[in-house]
Amino acid sequence: MTMHLATRMQSLRASDIREILRITQRPSVISFAGGLPAAETFPVEELKAIAGAMLEAEGAQALQYSTTEGHPPLREWIAGRMRRQGAAVSADEILVTSGSQQGLDLVVKAFLEPGDEVLCESPTYLGFIQAAQVFEPRFVEVATDDEGMRIEALEERLAGCRRPRLIYVVPDFQNPSGRRWSVPRRQGLLEVACRHGLPVLEDAPYAEVRFAGEALPSLKALDTHGQVIQLGTFSKIFCPGLRLAWIAAPEELLHRFVILKQATDLHTATFSQMLLVAYLARYDIDDAIERIREVYRRRRDAMIAALEREMPAGVRFTRPDGGLFVWVELPEGVDARALLARCLEREVAFVPGDCFFPSGGHQNTLRLNFSNMPEERIAEGERITEGVARMAGALRTLLAEAREGCKPVPAP
Repeated sequence: MTMHLATRMQSLRASDIREILRITQRPSVISFAGGLPAAETFPVEELKAIAGAMLEAEGAQALQYSTTEGHPPLREWIAGRMRRQGAAVSADEILVTSGSQQGLDLVVKAFLEPGDEVLCESPTYLGFIQAAQVFEPRFVEVATDDEGMRIEALEERLAGCRRPRLIYVVPDFQNPSGRRWSVPRRQGLLEVACRHGLPVLEDAPYAEVRFAGEALPSLKALDTHGQVIQLGTFSKIFCPGLRLAWIAAPEELLHRFVILKQATDLHTATFSQMLLVAYLARYDIDDAIERIREVYRRRRDAMIAALEREMPAGVRFTRPDGGLFVWVELPEGVDARALLARCLEREVAFVPGDCFFPSGGHQNTLRLNFSNMPEERIAEGERITEGVARMAGALRTLLAEAREGCKPVPAP
């Protein structure tokens, strides 16, 4: 039987990260690949107790269909927290989604048509590239440095656009780079976007996973013209398996997302939402976030120390103050996929950086995750150190082969 798929399917491919994660299922592999939170921070015991009590009191409602917008007490809680962080948001401007990835899907579905232009950081989040690719836009990468998107570069890129529709950014501890935007860059972006009449999609999954420095105002908090759509999530500050996240947007625009979500999944799981509300009523989530920050701070420190000690000259890397990732730039001419092949032989995995650039290139870059270090066999710092040491050994081998004129190992 021959099936005729839509033309758009020809340009779609599986996530590099998901393919690499299949290899890392072996317990012996030290994986810096996936962006997984630390499972030992999940409130398993608390949720076990709460779930029973909730089902006893509200079981019929928790297992029933619900409204597309989301469980009202949860929307109120989210809006209240955003207001305390400086964003003037009401519960009517909150849509609960099944993870931030659904939020990305709903926004690009609402804004993009084939040939439209979407501007983004360079590099940018792979999940956004995948969500947007379905609608066949033209990605316009904007040069980014340690303070965030360069505003003059944004202006230059916009001058060459014919159909700009959306600007997508991750200002806080970006995936993949770990970089955090300065306040002037945030203000500059909003000024440019307002002048051009462009919506800004602010993805903020890591904003509260900060283990150094001060809290900075979100784009949503700085927005005075209703141009910012913000995505938030409980995946990084609570647990990802419940698939609870949200979109914050002006009410009229939010209604459009509600219509799209109705056609997607009707609503996010009632049970998950009510379980989270019960947890929030009984426990202080800020205490839980602080525990997460401390775990990640130790693991970040272990990774940075290992990179400083083990890596050969010419390797550069970020030193993030939050989030889950370190971004690495290898010496020019070194292919990260060739390095990955050598590292997999040594049972170490990471994500090559080229997949985070919509236009390709940058083969000498890679992303390392430090948050998900299983501790069954080796203490977290030792496990990170061992993994980085194996990577550095593989890199030295590649560099030596290049100096000797040997044929490098081809990328898988």
